[in-house]
Formats: sequence, structure tokens, C-alpha cells
Amino acid sequence: MKGYTNGEIQDFEDETSPAGVILGLDGGTTSTVCICMLASASISFGGGEAAESLPILSRASAGCSNFNSVGEAAAKETLEKVMVEALSMAHSNSSAVRAICLAVSGVNHPSDQQKILEWVRDLFPCSVKIIIENDAVAAMASGTLGKLHGCVLIAGTGCIAYGFCEDGRQARAAGAGPILGDWGSGYGIAAQALTAIIRAHDGRGPQTTLMNNILNVLGLSSPDEVIGWTYADPSWARIAALVPVVVASAEDGDEVADKILHYSVQELADSVKAVIRRLKLSGEDGKSPFPLVMVGGVIEANNKKWDIGKEVVKLISKDYPGVFPIRPKVEPAVGAALVALNQYTKSFRVDQSS
Repeated sequence: MKGYTNGEIQDFEDETSPAGVILGLDGGTTSTVCICMLASASISFGGGEAAESLPILSRASAGCSNFNSVGEAAAKETLEKVMVEALSMAHSNSSAVRAICLAVSGVNHPSDQQKILEWVRDLFPCSVKIIIENDAVAAMASGTLGKLHGCVLIAGTGCIAYGFCEDGRQARAAGAGPILGDWGSGYGIAAQALTAIIRAHDGRGPQTTLMNNILNVLGLSSPDEVIGWTYADPSWARIAALVPVVVASAEDGDEVADKILHYSVQELADSVKAVIRRLKLSGEDGKSPFPLVMVGGVIEANNKKWDIGKEVVKLISKDYPGVFPIRPKVEPAVGAALVALNQYTKSFRVDQSS
């Protein structure tokens, strides 16, 4: 494979183990991360100790790779660049790759999977196993060390709840993007806050400290300037970056901010519960245990009083007491690598026994 150096492309030699390497890619609306790890890794499902001892060789990152957000050309370039960089940093190349899992936000249909496969297929030998999934797969696997069973809730710039059964059945809720109402997402929270500012300024809504707090963060002097700021670059991640201001305002007692966060919590809990019902993850009696992996900036944007993740779990546990929340100790890109590793290991064992 080729590498990038000062804008030029160059070859590099493989210095990794003869067993080869695995690539795991987590492509989100905010950033894209690719990790490279040894294909000889042996993973147990024993918990944190296994997660912390993974043989990770390198980590590369880039910007958004959701083609619905930045367009196909930019998304393709980002995916290729981040994989090239991860291999280069690991002193490896495409011939050493055994399997890849690209878990990318915006992959919602087999046609999306085929599109990305066509983008990356020629970058690697035909023997390489390439898995294309929604980024929810990487997030789920990061909490279960590659085992796809249970539910994952991603609440970052966007949001989605995705469920997996051991028999292969899957279900999802939300994740349709801001136009179609992912109000539990970071974008949804921040967009409601910006709307609240305009409503308060117009006299259509209650006064809120969000006005001064957000104006100060953005360096604006008037609510009228919020309109220009918003539409100058309405990228999802740029809007979602205001979530910490909303949380801080709610912590300080602002009722409007508090209402926005409660609505977000309800939306996120409803999404998870919809998946649980469809897949019967909690069993026929609704009480069986199941893991709920929780990741994303919204889940982590907490202060002393507000913990969005805990509030979501409280609402879910009222109906499904068997819910077992997991905050992963490794990032989603590692989860993607574990999915690829598991697939490679299975196929390798089949080949060895035949």
C-alpha cells in the first residue's frame, strides 16, 4: 500500500509479524479512527484486563467519513487516508492485512455497504476479508470485546440505538439524522438550545441563561448574530459542540436547558426500549439480563448534577430491570478490529480443519 508524506505518495515495507495485521475503523460524523493490531491476538471475554492488553500497533485519525454529511468524495478520501496512515504508523502495508472492519456512520442499507466496498476493495489483496457495517457495530463490540449481543446506544453528534441477537437478528431505532428528528443527539440538544435563544429574543419563549452562555462561548454580542453563525457553516459536529454549554446551564438551574436535557434523555431511552421490544432482548418476561453499551459525547457530557447516561438507564430499567449498562474501556475502532479479528479467526480455523 502507498503512504502519504508531505503531500506525496510513497511505498513502505512491512515490518510486522508474519501472522499479519487486522484493521478496525470507526467512521463517525465528527471523526474517523483506524487502529491496526496483530492478527495473532487471542481475545477472551473476561473483561477489562483483556481490553487493556490488546496488541494495538497504531492509531490514526481524520475527519468525518459519513457521506451523508460531507459527500461521497470527501468520505472516500478520509477512509483511504486513515487506513493508509494506520498501516504506515505500524510499519506495515496492505499485503499484511488479513481482515478489516469498517464501521461507518451513514451505512444503513446493503447499497451503502456495497458502495464503500467498491471504494476500498482495490486497496487490498482479494484474500482480505472486508466487513462493512454501521458504526453501531464498532460501538457494541467495544463494550463486549467483539461479541455482538445486546444493545448499543450511541449518543454523540448523532444518535442511534442498535440491537443484536446471537442468531443474527438486528434492529435499530433513530439514527435517521437531524432532519428526521434525532433529538437525543448532540446536534438535537444544541439545535434546541439555539432555537430557545431565538424564541426568547423574539418574545415567543421563556428567558434563558442559554442566551448569554452560548453568546459568550461563540464570541457573539447579540442573539441576532446567532442566525448568521448557524447558517455560515451548519455542519452537524459544529452545532453539537455546544452540548457542554447546555449541560452547564442546566446544572446552574436554567429551566429551559434542563427541559431540553430531559427531553433528550426520554428520546434516547425510547430508542433503546424500541429495540429491546423488537428483539425481545429482555426475554419473554421482560426481566432477563442483557448488556447495554453506551458511548458518545452526549453520554460523557456530564457535570456534578447531570449524568445523561445514568438518567437514560433509570428510564429503561423501569420497564426492563435486566438492563446492564457498560461504558467501554476501549474506543469503538478497537471494537471494529475485534469484529474483524473474530471473523478472521473463524475462517482461519475452518481453513485449517479442511
